[in-house]
Amino acid sequence: MFDKLLTVESRYEELMARVGTAEVQADPSEFRKAAKTLSELEPLVEKFREYKIVEQDIAGAQELAKGSDAEMRELAEEELKTLTPRRETLLQELKVLLIPKDPNDEKNVILEVRAGTGGDEAALFAGDLFRMYTRYAERQGWRLDVMSSSDTGGGGLKEAIVSIEGRGVYSRLKYESGVHRVQRVPATEASGRIHTSTATVAVLPEAEEVDVKIDEKDLKVDTYRSSGAGGQHVNTTDSAVRITHLPTGVIVACQDERSQIKNRAKAMKILRSRILEAERERQMASEAANRKSQVGSGDRSEKIRTYNFPQDRVTDHRIGLTKHNLPAIMDGNLDDIIDALRAHDQAELLKAQAGM
Repeated sequence: MFDKLLTVESRYEELMARVGTAEVQADPSEFRKAAKTLSELEPLVEKFREYKIVEQDIAGAQELAKGSDAEMRELAEEELKTLTPRRETLLQELKVLLIPKDPNDEKNVILEVRAGTGGDEAALFAGDLFRMYTRYAERQGWRLDVMSSSDTGGGGLKEAIVSIEGRGVYSRLKYESGVHRVQRVPATEASGRIHTSTATVAVLPEAEEVDVKIDEKDLKVDTYRSSGAGGQHVNTTDSAVRITHLPTGVIVACQDERSQIKNRAKAMKILRSRILEAERERQMASEAANRKSQVGSGDRSEKIRTYNFPQDRVTDHRIGLTKHNLPAIMDGNLDDIIDALRAHDQAELLKAQAGM
């Protein structure tokens, strides 16, 4: 482990020196690449350097503790009581930082929310989830772009697809894929009976053109007239676009923009991400041991969480976590839940590494 840390530190120092050269600074692409690598290595290198300082301080305190001066011995022993647990904490943090990163963690995402079973109540819940993620994204300072939406009126959503851009978006939202269940009394329920409804969330790492090569001849593109709210422009031009990827059968439709070109660009963005996700799921299925070490599989059919309104609680079934203050959670206060899921995931990955 320490050999690896020394190698990383050496690489970091070489890159720091290289970034300062005229050759790299004259090449924007090379400079961005080096700067990105430095920013990825920096947390690990800083933690390792802090660990080495604590190690030196412990060695110094241990020497003083062996001395003949009783007062200095006492001071050294007190210092060791603080330094020793600090060293253990840093060691654990280094182990976490050494866990191989998910290559998609820094990617932007395509987040899809769809009403599941439960009729109108399911559509209302899908709308609530969509607002919850929108509020969370706003709190993080991320940028949102609604790619496609289909509402049912009265605040309900049949489906919504949004692009979310920002630092580490996928690393935070990747645990949200799956079936979300709500238990509450609908506003239309006169008898006060609790209903159970569901909505499905899919979080896809956004695919760049370099990630997924799509041949034009593999696409079937249909244009049609938009429907729904939109003023005079609706139903007057064929601005809506539906793209079918023939090899996989993936179909994406977009009609939110007034321009056919913009709708096509959005549809292609979603299509690339869905194809990349399908490939990722195939790879994960073939890596059974790796899949077991993760918090759930991200499978859209997996029931991951229950929102119980009468009891003011949210339960994440994957890690047995229960949180109260449901109104705050529905307003986008998701950090406690996401942090717990990430911590569990890291602990499982550390266990898997230790067993190798």
